[in-house]
Amino acid sequence: MSDRPSASTPLRFRRWEQRTEGPLFAASLVFLLGYAGRVLAPHDAQTWRDLALALVWFTWLLFAVDFAVRIRLSGQGLRFLRTHWLDTVVLMLPLLRPLRLIEVYTAIQRRRAQPRLSLHARVIAYAGMTAALLGFSAALAVYHQEHGAPGATIRTFGDAVWWACATLTTVGYGDVTPVTPSGRTIAVGLMVCGLALLGAVTGSFSSWLVQVFTREDEQGPPQSG
Repeated sequence: MSDRPSASTPLRFRRWEQRTEGPLFAASLVFLLGYAGRVLAPHDAQTWRDLALALVWFTWLLFAVDFAVRIRLSGQGLRFLRTHWLDTVVLMLPLLRPLRLIEVYTAIQRRRAQPRLSLHARVIAYAGMTAALLGFSAALAVYHQEHGAPGATIRTFGDAVWWACATLTTVGYGDVTPVTPSGRTIAVGLMVCGLALLGAVTGSFSSWLVQVFTREDEQGPPQSG
């Protein structure tokens, strides 16, 4: 089932989501910033590492409070975990919050009578923004797990970014690969997301080309004067 509110969704629930979608997206960026600071800060910069950890826990607490409030306002009880499965997964794995970018952006678009972008352009834009944030999150996570492991080929954050780009685009050069179980688990998730995002962009672009060629065929060759 979709996570999008339906007409039968309680009014208080819809109002809560409308009011919190922007602040929660900003909080997700703060979470990502805090996690990046925690992972990339030098080991001797303990003050910065502690500050980054505080940001991570504070923003996660906001996500947890929002999740609990929405369960209560939905009136669904534990069924909320099934009907809003993406929210449940994202709460458990906050680095996947970029996947909610599509829902947030779609909600903003629904507020306008006429979307600024066509359907195909929106799909490509959503997929591009999601891929960028998800790739950055995966690069941080795999670097965190890999850079100190015995026999690791991902030694620097630059290696992790290169690996994330190769994985998201399904190129898979194989020059840097995860060697730890947790790193490989992250890789599998990124592969699945990469295939889905690449399929969305490719399918949308192909559909746009078909529409363009169809319109040209219907118009026929230009008339000579």
